[in-house]
Amino acid sequence: MLRVLLGAALLCAAALAVGRPEFALRDTRNAVHSPEEWNGKKAVVVFFTTTDCPLSNNDIPEMNRTRRDYEARAVAFYAVQADTTIADADVLQHTKDYQFTFPVLFDPHQILAKMTGATTIPSAAVLAPDGTLLYLGRIDNRVEDFNIRRSEPTKFDLREALDAVLAGKPVLHPRTKTFGCAINPVK
Repeated sequence: MLRVLLGAALLCAAALAVGRPEFALRDTRNAVHSPEEWNGKKAVVVFFTTTDCPLSNNDIPEMNRTRRDYEARAVAFYAVQADTTIADADVLQHTKDYQFTFPVLFDPHQILAKMTGATTIPSAAVLAPDGTLLYLGRIDNRVEDFNIRRSEPTKFDLREALDAVLAGKPVLHPRTKTFGCAINPVK
């Protein structure tokens, strides 16, 4: 009986591990991050950024505010340096200059971009702790189109997605259109 229970527990654990990606990504402080950090979280937010995209840089204050407002509600936050051609030293300086309040990850094989389907900088992905994609799109509607920009957003798409996830509801708009710099795929 014990063998049957142990076997069932191992099968369940293996089934759970299949959905969640496996990776170990270094951040700008040389700490290594993996999906195991997602255990016990209600959601995981991944921001796709780069050093030289003005739209992405304009979103960093809102990224920091969102982290401040949701981190205590069991939401983990990361940024990913999505342009793999930028030197590590430049990313480190950018992280300091723009005062990121959460880890900025190096992802040289674009594991997280591939996993989420992110193609644009800036964009945000909301994941369940098992790696299931719940939202992918813009942070807010400050940029509505390449020629339509607002000084202040009127819609906060990422926050709406997080509120739905934290309330146990489906995200009303799980994909929103993003505008910005392309994430060039690694070959």
